[in-house]
Amino acid sequence: MFKKALFSALALSALSFASAAQAQNLVLYTSQPAADAQMTVEAFEKANPGVKVEWVRDGTTKLMTKFRSELAAGVVNPDVLLIADSVTLEQLKSEGLLQAYDAAEKSHYDSSLFDAEGYYYGTKLITTGIAYHRDAEQKPKSWNDLLKPEYKNLAAMPSPLYSGAALIHLSTLTTNKDFGWSYYEGLKNNGMAAQQGNGSVMTAITTGVKPYGVLVDYMAIREKLKGAPIEFVFPEEGVSMVTEPVAILKDAKQPDLARKFVDFVLSEEGQKLVLQQGYLPARNGMSSPEGFPARDDIKLLPFDAAQALKNADADKAQFAKIFE
Repeated sequence: MFKKALFSALALSALSFASAAQAQNLVLYTSQPAADAQMTVEAFEKANPGVKVEWVRDGTTKLMTKFRSELAAGVVNPDVLLIADSVTLEQLKSEGLLQAYDAAEKSHYDSSLFDAEGYYYGTKLITTGIAYHRDAEQKPKSWNDLLKPEYKNLAAMPSPLYSGAALIHLSTLTTNKDFGWSYYEGLKNNGMAAQQGNGSVMTAITTGVKPYGVLVDYMAIREKLKGAPIEFVFPEEGVSMVTEPVAILKDAKQPDLARKFVDFVLSEEGQKLVLQQGYLPARNGMSSPEGFPARDDIKLLPFDAAQALKNADADKAQFAKIFE
């Protein structure tokens, strides 16, 4: 009888220990590069002793395919998402798959960088501007420079049919009264080449195949620091942006830990990590990484994630029609 009672007590103790261990596990799905994700997770765990983060890393499209497959099977694995763009999270919000959180740290952020209802928060600024080969004859300063005869057949851009950042850039410009669809028609008429992703554009510029191009900031700036013959310009009209937002799943198993994670990545400590990783922090008052101008010197163009989501299919179809 004593042995049976002892066995039961030990079994209950083991179950309690397992439950306690599980209670300190946070599941993160992220599209951050692996090294950046590892840095973020380790810093969060250090700031929260006893907490372990299980993380899955992939591109946003593949990550969402995995998430959708799990959802169809009736399983919600992640507690928190840290992925490339706000349009994807706007879609999840519209489906009721996210939970709102009124993060205290939002007071340190421009209102354009987070959802007004608290469903997601931008954590960094990855802007799209103009890059050019160091030896190029022209030194562009404006988006409209790409429409000039001097640039005819000499520029490339990532296609919004392949790149999420390019789709956000397209939505930003086509909903802006100073550009609209006529701007993209002008680019086509001036021989702009639509390639797949930002990487292809950067290669075209650095090899001189296309000495000018539309490109995300960090790619050009990092390569320049490594010695590549490339320059980057933040156009005078302003730049579009991808904000790598963070969000909590509605059915998160660890909502308290998920809220702690959101607080951490938005905190000054979390934003210093963004800086160390070579990106522009989204938080106000932070410095810029090497090669970047001061955060306050960068003009951000208005962007409406809900409108971009609504227009996404039509935008892709219109772009394909122009650049077919």
